[in-house]
Amino acid sequence: MGVKSRILDLFEKRNELSIKEVVDSLQVSKQIIHRVINQLVAENVVEKLGRSPKTVYRIESEPSNKKAVTSAIDLPHDQLEFLSKKFLVVTEVGKLLEGIDAFDYWCKQRKLPTEKTVLEFIETKKKYESYYQKNRLINGIEKLRNTKGYKMIWLDQLFYLDFYAIERFGKTRLGTLLHYAKQGQNKYLMSVMMSEISERIARFVKEQKADAIGFVPPTIKREVQIMKFIQTHLHISLPSVTIKKLSGIIPVPQKSLPKLEERIRNAENTFAISDQRQFNHLILIDDAVGSGSTLNQIAEKVKNKKVAVKVTGLAVVGSFKGFDVITDV
Repeated sequence: MGVKSRILDLFEKRNELSIKEVVDSLQVSKQIIHRVINQLVAENVVEKLGRSPKTVYRIESEPSNKKAVTSAIDLPHDQLEFLSKKFLVVTEVGKLLEGIDAFDYWCKQRKLPTEKTVLEFIETKKKYESYYQKNRLINGIEKLRNTKGYKMIWLDQLFYLDFYAIERFGKTRLGTLLHYAKQGQNKYLMSVMMSEISERIARFVKEQKADAIGFVPPTIKREVQIMKFIQTHLHISLPSVTIKKLSGIIPVPQKSLPKLEERIRNAENTFAISDQRQFNHLILIDDAVGSGSTLNQIAEKVKNKKVAVKVTGLAVVGSFKGFDVITDV
């Protein structure tokens, strides 16, 4: 019996195995086991769960060949290209799918015909095109100014790279990456997200002729903070304004507050600017804009301390329906 057959026989008996368990059971070199299991993964016979060094393998729960599934979906090249740029899914078991594989999976979960739904997705995305400027950013300052509840708008400008979610299809590609990267403290997804936004943010900062940058600090303690990750991976050579996050005995995140006035009070009383330097144009970066209160109230503190004359807010994603609430990031 060959190594491949012996490995499959072992999986049939034990269901889930690590590389070490296979090596110990079969007394075959680790290199050979890795090569054969990688081949089985590529053939969609075995699936990989987790990430190194905590990785296990098992017989594919959906054994149908993914390539066969994809090839059965006859879509024009332009539609496939559109999906590859716009659609991404993280499955319930933590797999990252992109493009047609992601869209087909999403449709099957909802018992929808893939080919027909692709056209509906493209049409839906086209409806949002008018919100994007030539630089592919969304200008949110007018929505903020028209939101009832603010005594004053301190931000001079507000932009975000994409919507967090859209009608019917839910989270956008960036919205999905941000959500799972932040909630799962997942550096891999953070890296994927940064590969898509770093150049855009750097170009925006340069176009705005900013002379300082600031990063909104997190409220909840995590081992991996997405805002810290963004800050360290942007590599923008500008002075960074120090923004401190204050909290009482119980930290209260913005997403837990359902009312705008509560969010404004929260931001007003839990952020502080300790910087003494003076700049002309500061760009404040946040991961998501929900009510807009965090960026706006930080801008107030910046201007009251005369740290910057002009303040622009920039978020990775923002809400579509006014400045309601983004509750899950």
